[in-house]
Amino acid sequence: MREGEVIGEGFHAELGGLHAERAALEDCRGRGWDPAGATMYVTLEPCAHTGRQPPCTEAILEAGISRVVIASDDPSEKAAGRGPGVLRDGGVGIEFTTGEEATAARLLNQPFRKHVRTGLPLVTLKLAMSLDGRTSTAPGDSPWISGEQSRTLVHQWRAESDAVAIGIGTVMSDDPLLTARPARSSFQSDGGPNDDRGEAHQPIRVVFDRQARLPLDSQLLKTLDESPVVVVVSPEADASALRDAGAEIIVATGIRPVLAELGTRDITSLFLEGGPTLAAAFADVDEIDEARVFVAPALLAGSKRIEAVDPGAEDTLIETRFKEW
Repeated sequence: MREGEVIGEGFHAELGGLHAERAALEDCRGRGWDPAGATMYVTLEPCAHTGRQPPCTEAILEAGISRVVIASDDPSEKAAGRGPGVLRDGGVGIEFTTGEEATAARLLNQPFRKHVRTGLPLVTLKLAMSLDGRTSTAPGDSPWISGEQSRTLVHQWRAESDAVAIGIGTVMSDDPLLTARPARSSFQSDGGPNDDRGEAHQPIRVVFDRQARLPLDSQLLKTLDESPVVVVVSPEADASALRDAGAEIIVATGIRPVLAELGTRDITSLFLEGGPTLAAAFADVDEIDEARVFVAPALLAGSKRIEAVDPGAEDTLIETRFKEW
């Protein structure tokens, strides 16, 4: 930014891609601006080490940025504090924000922060329930509890997640795809997970299936070209048929070992959609970081679905954050 005008912006669009600082500098030059002397605002302190990308501090110094305003620290052992120190040594002014901006930046980076601190993905639970606490409809009724707007939002959340998980019971009853319908996220710009062609980023699909019962003709296995399917089975299960069908297999005996294995695969966010049984299993080991619950204006008890008096009433979204990393 120079004299109150934004001259470039960018974000880390994908694993292995340009970091936000380098993307912003490229955007700046693409607009015909020289970034020398400008102020750079970042949600996370710039890195000073080489990973999948070279250090962002090098790019900032080479560009002649005069001041960097940082909204949150980098909690990873290899990075914490190094970037600001390198920039100070290079003559760049450093400022850390506080208050609401700092909190917003930490919340935006929760998957990254948890993963670097624990090696585990951030787990976000999604549930849809009726006013009387039901999470499923009666046989023969529409399977949908939530409304169309809520389902659209769920597709956006899937596109923003590295992986989405359900239990085998949900597969058997619904035969879901678990893919993300094309939609642009509220914070994504062109070239990100949802690009100009309307293509949504597809999460890895994870099924908790102790006995390896996932049907070989399920929609999940029929659409492996769209996104991988990972099946979590017990050591006693015979998963050879699923493996031959193209599914990846994780053999584990508990939630935490599964999360640890997903973490080694650079999965930093897991969107949990698997109904009350799977939700309870995660809750029992205190591995739900955030809950997003849709409460539909309907009663499902008894033989009939009773809608709210107001036909235009919409679902209520309740968001609860149990942990902050």
